[in-house]
Amino acid sequence: MTVQEYGRPQGRGSGTFTVTAVLVGSLVGCAAPPDPKPAADPALAVRGAADALTRAGTAKASTAMEMASGGTRVTIRGEGGYDFRRRTGHLQVVLPKDPAGTGGHRPITELLTPGALYMKNRGAGVPADKWVRVDTTALDDGNLVTGGATDPAAAAELLRGVREVAYLGEIDLAGVRVGHYRGVADIAHAARVASPQLRGPLAAAAKGFSDDAVPFDAYLDGEGRLRKVRHRFSFSNQGRTVAVASTTLLYGFGVPVRVVLPDRRDLYDGKVAT
Repeated sequence: MTVQEYGRPQGRGSGTFTVTAVLVGSLVGCAAPPDPKPAADPALAVRGAADALTRAGTAKASTAMEMASGGTRVTIRGEGGYDFRRRTGHLQVVLPKDPAGTGGHRPITELLTPGALYMKNRGAGVPADKWVRVDTTALDDGNLVTGGATDPAAAAELLRGVREVAYLGEIDLAGVRVGHYRGVADIAHAARVASPQLRGPLAAAAKGFSDDAVPFDAYLDGEGRLRKVRHRFSFSNQGRTVAVASTTLLYGFGVPVRVVLPDRRDLYDGKVAT
């Protein structure tokens, strides 16, 4: 294994637009930020959330993704940490139980990097000691839903494409006062104005989703940091429209986040079952 703090990893891999999804976690900050104040320009406040996270540096992350499948709501949960300056992070993603109620799914370890997603325990036929590498710029959704968790940086950068937004007031979110914003973001516009590392994946998503408009609820603390965001995506799958709700919670700002990327010899190049 090698330690890489940032940059586009090498190697190759492939992925399919497969939804795996949801979690809601606890939210506790390391230090209490000042109470939020009503923004004179709500759109400007929401667009600035990504920059506020970059200033904060790192955070713990809980992710949740949910979708309806065959009349059953599927939930996938994730926990980990993210470095917003280096755009790298790690998550342990837990798949839901089988319809019969049995478990058996090992958690999927995901490493998030600019332009690539690494997954371990991903799919039948992959040796236990191998990693699957997916080029997120080649995914139809830019990894907004494929990995079962939205990349926290992508979730924030998507808000740069806010098209309309309203400030709904303050609420208490696990002991932290936050401002609640509700609106609609445009994926294509977000891709044009996003940070360079996220433009490729978001541009892919703009082409892959059936609707560029993404409704959202965002919650910002008194320092403008994104504490929680819930996006509602819509895409086409085999001729039908599928709705997916993705939630990202951020807390514990300033914690150490270290991402260890696999060596080339640890990558799996074979076919991955979906």
